[in-house]
Amino acid sequence: MKKENIILDKSFEFALQIIELYKQLVSEKEFVLSKQLLRSGTGIDANVEEATAAISKKDFTAKMSIASKEARETRYWLKLFQKSQLVKIDITKDLIEIEQLINILTAIVKTSQGNGNVEL
Repeated sequence: MKKENIILDKSFEFALQIIELYKQLVSEKEFVLSKQLLRSGTGIDANVEEATAAISKKDFTAKMSIASKEARETRYWLKLFQKSQLVKIDITKDLIEIEQLINILTAIVKTSQGNGNVEL
């Protein structure tokens, strides 16, 4: 039986959520910023996935750090959409999810930089 992995599951589900949001944005004729959001929002999970195949603790920490940066960039784009009111799409749920991902990724990076063992 496969062990549950919260960050893998949450980041994958968030990537799917971002793809759906991207489709909504495109349907409202928003093509430029939505691509930035799509890249950063799906990049989180891509880097988490790569971290699972890390060849060293340093490699793992680097990939998770990149995932954390992608999450922060995603939060930026989401906040920009919310505050600019460029489109009329409610992104409250997305903002809540990205905050949770940032918190989890920050904890993983901090733990992996310390002396503790990190298991993904």
